[in-house]
Amino acid sequence: MHSQESPIPRKLSKGARPDGSRLLNHLPETQRRSFIAECDTVELAFGQVLAEPDARIRDVYFPLTGFVSSIAPAGGDATLEVGLIGAEGMLGATLALGVNSAPVQALVQGAGSALHMSAASLRRELRLRPALRNILLRYCYVLLRQVTQTAACTHYHSIEARLARWLLMTQDRSRGASLHLTQQFLSDMLGVRRVGVSGAAGELQSRRLIGYHRGEIVVRDRRGLEAASCACYANDKRLYEHTLGVKAGRS
Repeated sequence: MHSQESPIPRKLSKGARPDGSRLLNHLPETQRRSFIAECDTVELAFGQVLAEPDARIRDVYFPLTGFVSSIAPAGGDATLEVGLIGAEGMLGATLALGVNSAPVQALVQGAGSALHMSAASLRRELRLRPALRNILLRYCYVLLRQVTQTAACTHYHSIEARLARWLLMTQDRSRGASLHLTQQFLSDMLGVRRVGVSGAAGELQSRRLIGYHRGEIVVRDRRGLEAASCACYANDKRLYEHTLGVKAGRS
């Protein structure tokens, strides 16, 4: 998969967009504002690698408008996306568990902004703010459940249903109807051959659920796409809402 490494994305401003992170919005108001004041706002560019498997975590990110794929290596060039991180989550949550290394590769899939803080600063904040630690520990549980859900989905569900689920999750975090995604990219994300992606996308298009032309996918019938998806999509949304009180999808 093509990517460009950028250890710390370009800074935009200090302490901006205080209401952008739905995860941090569940902190008490005074704690939320003081925590965000310690963050920089940075720009995430498509294709940037923010973390590598087993590498030491040096920086953490709370996406505001961008979003990040969690990608597990599967031997050779094979990969599988095991999670998506948007405004409902963060990158670097394992620091709350006392684990200082990244479990998977973190690849920016949607350009946008994010709150940024050094890992050392987050460790300090976790010591000072029990409410923050509690939220991040619960978020770690959500991530674990998301990975196990993806494992079951990959094994038991059709490519078409998985593609529908993935498009819905991506649209939730992109906030747009149009997605620029090549067949090769979709193949890497779903862990299937390109011919499988082509067939699944063609079926969804024939049912007028999506439009697909030259790597541009437009969601035309969101309710129909939700019906075509496996139950994993609805399960993911309920998990975020019941465990964190956070909307992972569209209202």
